[in-house]
Amino acid sequence: MTDPTPVGLPEQPVTGRTELPVEETTDVRTGPEVAHELLSVLPLLGEWHGEGVLVGPAGDQRFGQWVRFAHDGRDFLAYESRTWTIADDGTVGGPDVRESGFWRPRGEDEVELLVAHPEGLVEILVGTARSTTSWELTSDVLARTPDHPDVTKAVRLYGIVEGALMYAVDHAGPDGQLRPVMSARLERIR
Repeated sequence: MTDPTPVGLPEQPVTGRTELPVEETTDVRTGPEVAHELLSVLPLLGEWHGEGVLVGPAGDQRFGQWVRFAHDGRDFLAYESRTWTIADDGTVGGPDVRESGFWRPRGEDEVELLVAHPEGLVEILVGTARSTTSWELTSDVLARTPDHPDVTKAVRLYGIVEGALMYAVDHAGPDGQLRPVMSARLERIR
């Protein structure tokens, strides 16, 4: 009988969390050394939690959000975001928008953001650091599945204001008019 443990992975008790042999961190004090190329996006590194508003045809919807920016020593940040709806009475309604991707700094002020959505949209955005703690990105390439609404342009603004991560996402449809999609204020939890 063969050993069921994959090569390179130490045997671990089942804890609900997978330990990988390559370290990734949301903290500059632990884990691999931070790549010099990440300095322009380093303020994003960490885990963030808070609330925001999703704008839709049926009206505005409050949501809760958890966001994680991590690095493994290479020249990009891994990005993951999960949201959940919040009812008017404050109860959690269920999972909502989810996305993942990579922040790729290019030079001193330029940055690329690659984002995939399970609803059938992939975005490649390019932009610049507006300051040491704010970034503005505009879509370069948008690809969507046939059942995803037509999105012709995307713009994202991110900024750290008084220690909180704030952002706004706008999308344009076939008419080319940018409209708010979602925005939030998140506090650092790690």
